[in-house]
Amino acid sequence: MTNPIELLRSRYGEIPFNPEEWNDSLTALLSHRSIRSYLSDPLPEGTLELLIAAAQSASTSSNLQTWSVVAVEDPERKEELSKLAGNQAHIKQVPLFLVWLADLARLSYVADSRGISHDALEYLEMFVMATIDATLAAQNAAVAAESIGLGTVYIGGIRNRPQEVAEILNLPSSVYAVFGLCVGYPNPEVEAAIKPRLPQSAVLHRETYKLSEQEEAIAHYNDIIKEFYTEQKMNVPGDWSEHSAQRIATVESLRGRDRLREALNHLGFKLL
Repeated sequence: MTNPIELLRSRYGEIPFNPEEWNDSLTALLSHRSIRSYLSDPLPEGTLELLIAAAQSASTSSNLQTWSVVAVEDPERKEELSKLAGNQAHIKQVPLFLVWLADLARLSYVADSRGISHDALEYLEMFVMATIDATLAAQNAAVAAESIGLGTVYIGGIRNRPQEVAEILNLPSSVYAVFGLCVGYPNPEVEAAIKPRLPQSAVLHRETYKLSEQEEAIAHYNDIIKEFYTEQKMNVPGDWSEHSAQRIATVESLRGRDRLREALNHLGFKLL
């Protein structure tokens, strides 16, 4: 699908505006969909390196480059990570599973090598910075992968059991896995549709934030997403509001991530 109007219709369930400007980059971005069924075909030589080059082209705070990534291709290791992330089968299917890391160990190492203290690394700000750096890098890689015909899906479940993930990947202190990213060729027999997002009036605020004015947009989106679930034969009870509220209703819905701060402390993050 390359028609801008049809892409906007798919992304919003309607046509919210008519764009005057368009290019291939916008087509790639608006065509994004999560792929959860993959072929086992290997990736061409140099693909991993190309994705990392795209990742390293992302912005990074103060050029500190506080992220790293582990490329996992070994079937046994992918299976172990799949189990830790909630038994998601696509982790085992893909030829390449990327685990994106917030990495303060490298800065610690550099400071030690110069005989300079690194007290600032113990503070929450540095943890947030590293997490943002990893996220920006990963998104660049995901867009690059999709632009060359590959499919992707993020795996937040990698945070379910961060200490076990760290052990499997041999992560040093002050490094944690933010999320995983499946990369591979989509299975053509399993169609993945573009999922509609909230109307722009719910997420775009001009000058100041206005929570109360989102009610109409959310109600409209509930109708759109219910229709999408029905068309895609997805067994999702209720609408977006119901589904989202249920996801935050109990601590159990965090799937172990309620203990994330404790795990991060064990992994070397003081979070002062």
